[in-house]
Amino acid sequence: MTITAAADGSALGNPGPAGWAWYVDDSNWAAGGWKHATNNQGELKAVLELFRATAHIDDDLLVLCDSQYVINCITKWMRGWKAKGWRKADGKPVLNVDLLKEIDAEIVGRRYRFEWVKGHANHPLNEAADTRARGASESFQRGTPVRSGPGYTASGIAAASAASAASAASAASAASADSADSAGSARTPTSTDVRPVTFAHTELFSFDDDTTNLSDAHSITVTLSADHFSRLTQRARVRGVSVEDCLRDLI
Repeated sequence: MTITAAADGSALGNPGPAGWAWYVDDSNWAAGGWKHATNNQGELKAVLELFRATAHIDDDLLVLCDSQYVINCITKWMRGWKAKGWRKADGKPVLNVDLLKEIDAEIVGRRYRFEWVKGHANHPLNEAADTRARGASESFQRGTPVRSGPGYTASGIAAASAASAASAASAASAASADSADSAGSARTPTSTDVRPVTFAHTELFSFDDDTTNLSDAHSITVTLSADHFSRLTQRARVRGVSVEDCLRDLI
């Protein structure tokens, strides 16, 4: 499974009141800031806090950034700087070295990749992170409390949802059995009654046939594992649609 998150920073005046934020969805995000910092510091801090928030999750991490500085620091330059005692090729000290050292420690053993996205181009995750980072910087400017967010809670949400779905399915099965017993119509299932479905594809679902030309509407109930539910939620957020609409499109 891959956690997809946007990380962004903001500084009013640059330097000035500054904020940072990372965002997965409305239930999984965090923000903070300082009274005085630069935009690059906000961008780096957002990435650092994202790695910290997901350190207990054994999943790949896809980080969406609109800062090429941050991406290049972590993926191209940091190893060389570290080998030179955190100095650049010209011998000058590396800027924002404290944040970079903390990021360097956090990414050890992690599976991650960065993807550049254009800022202020209506990318839903990037816009959500930008709004929260700017909100944090404005809060420091006004001296008001910062909306810090719930943090990363997706694993708990997914597990609770899966447990709820399993409980509902169990209750429905029990009710169906009671109804059959009371009507005296219970029977032993045959091989045609049980049709197992195997998900062998690495995506959530994979249906190749075009079934969009249906004349009648049908209602189905789908029970998802915790991983499948979390993956579906993230996909829906990236596409900017509801979980139900995303599932309909997949089916």
